[in-house]
Amino acid sequence: MAIRSVLQIGDPRLRQPSQAVPRSLIGSQKLTELIGDLRDTMAATDGAGLAAPQIGVPLRLVIFGISRNPRYPEAGPIPETILINPELMPLGDELECGWEGCLSVPGLRAEVPRPRRLQYRALTPTGAWIERKVEGFHARVVQHECDHLDGVLFPDRLAPATAAILIAAAGSAAPEPGARPNAASS
Repeated sequence: MAIRSVLQIGDPRLRQPSQAVPRSLIGSQKLTELIGDLRDTMAATDGAGLAAPQIGVPLRLVIFGISRNPRYPEAGPIPETILINPELMPLGDELECGWEGCLSVPGLRAEVPRPRRLQYRALTPTGAWIERKVEGFHARVVQHECDHLDGVLFPDRLAPATAAILIAAAGSAAPEPGARPNAASS
C-alpha cells in the first residue's frame, strides 16, 4: 500500500460531498488497496482517523482507531474501524466540547461542540453491517471523520468569528462562505 498526500484546507475537493461506495466495489482489490492507503497514511501522520476525501478520493469511506497517539495523549484506545457509507444518529441532546485537530487543517486545534453519544451504522469491507453505540472521544472521532464525507471541516463547527480568528492565526485559508452546518448534524 502507499502513503498518500493529505489535502489541505483551501483545496476545493475537501468541500465536495462524497459519493456512496457502490456495492460492486465492496470486497474488490481496488477497495482493499484504498483502505490500505488510508491505513498507511493515517499511521504515517499520527492521525486518529482519516476519510477518503482527505486523500482526494470522493467516496463515503473512513478509517479510525488508536491505541496510543501523541496528538491525543489523554485518549483511550479505539479499535481500528472501517466504515463504508456510514449513517450517524445522535443519542440524546447532550453536547460536549472537546479539542480537535485535523490533518487537513495543520497548525489549528480548537474546542468543538458535538453530540456526546451517538449510534453509527455502516458497511464493513466485507459487506457486513456494523452498528455501534459510542460516546466521548470515540463518538467525537467518528463525527469528525464523517464530516469530511459531507465537505465539512471542524472549523465550520465553530462560531464564525472564532473560526476566522483561529484560521487567520494558523495562516490558513478561511472556510468557504455558507459552508457552516448546524452543530448537531453529521
